[in-house]
Amino acid sequence: MVFDLIVAPGRGGVGVVSVIGELDISTAPKLRQQLIQAIADLGPSPKIVLDLAGTDYLDSTGLGVILGGVKRTRLQGGDLALSRAEPQVRRDFEITRLIEVLPIHESIDAAIDALLGE
Repeated sequence: MVFDLIVAPGRGGVGVVSVIGELDISTAPKLRQQLIQAIADLGPSPKIVLDLAGTDYLDSTGLGVILGGVKRTRLQGGDLALSRAEPQVRRDFEITRLIEVLPIHESIDAAIDALLGE
């Protein structure tokens, strides 16, 4: 199973974390640790885009880690936005109705715009 996380700076001080592969019970702890580190590195009011373009599977553990990341960023006055989810991953957000409170943006730039209020 292939799994990787790519962390890169985005414009406006927004961090971009790209998830590649399957986000499930065996890989979710890696994402959790990376989000915790990114939140710490970004300082006060952290803003993070979680890019799901390379994510081909997502289970409930992965959903939980994503929601935990949203909670952590918001508790520090920041936020987390999602971008470019594949149809099978988007469906998980639709079924759980999480897409109503955590929309999936069509591009990384659109997610950054939403986080920066542009």
